[in-house]
Amino acid sequence: MGHPLAPDLSKLSLEELTSKFNELSKRINTAFRWGNSDMVGQLQLLMQDYQEEMSNRNRKSLEEMEKNSKNFKNIIDIQ
Repeated sequence: MGHPLAPDLSKLSLEELTSKFNELSKRINTAFRWGNSDMVGQLQLLMQDYQEEMSNRNRKSLEEMEKNSKNFKNIIDIQ
C-alpha cells in the first residue's frame, strides 16, 4: 500500500515519473538540511512509491523483451 498522498503513478509518463522522483530527492535533501525529520520521513515514503513504480515498469519491460526476443529463448536462468 502506497503513501496516501501519492498520485496514481501508473498514469505518469516515464519522464514525469523520473522528474518527480528527482524533485522528491531534492526536497528530502532540503528537509534534511533544515532538520525536519518528520518531513524527511514522509518524503521517503513517497519516494518508495516512485521507486516501486519504476521497478515494476522495468520488470515488465524485461518480461516483454524476454517474451518477444529470440535471443532470450533457451537460456538457462541460474539464480
